[in-house]
Amino acid sequence: MLSLQFLMTAFVVVIAPGTGVVYTLAIGLGQGRWPSIWAALGCTFGILPHLLAATLGLAALLHTSAVLFNVVKFAGVAYLLWLAWQALRSGGALAVSADKRAEAGLRIARRGALINILNPKLSIFFLALLPPFLSGDPATATAEMALLGLVFMAMTFAVFVLYGVFAAAARDWLLSSERVMRWLNRSFAGIFAALAGRLALERA
Repeated sequence: MLSLQFLMTAFVVVIAPGTGVVYTLAIGLGQGRWPSIWAALGCTFGILPHLLAATLGLAALLHTSAVLFNVVKFAGVAYLLWLAWQALRSGGALAVSADKRAEAGLRIARRGALINILNPKLSIFFLALLPPFLSGDPATATAEMALLGLVFMAMTFAVFVLYGVFAAAARDWLLSSERVMRWLNRSFAGIFAALAGRLALERA
């Protein structure tokens, strides 16, 4: 069931830079190692509702209901634009600053979870990704989907932690330059805005 093909496919999906990776990097650069681990944890748990939807068949409903899909989608677009503003605004939650204090871990994790929860494409993605790796036995399909999902989540957390720790390690060097900090903040704001635009164009 846990075939090498599934593990390789999942690893390629997880390691590809996306919204969660960008968020974890921003937290690592702006607040340090432990906050970045909280960010990785939040992004990982934000996957859980989509895995449950795929397992229970709710993703198919989301796929066929344009209204429901668009409600979730545009909530996600608005949230990504808010994150872009938080990166650009002085003192914002995602702003990279030399004098910024680390936030409470649960607050960081909650923002990370919302990034994935408000992306309706994830449910449809898992509905397409997981079934090809099932044994084909209807009696064990739910358990197999759950196991594959948990493995995917564990892999996501591990990879995101590595991204965050790497960013935190580079933090002291980057924070020594005001120019670099301005460039980072503008870059993160631009990336989140671009991701919001891409999500806005997605269709069920």
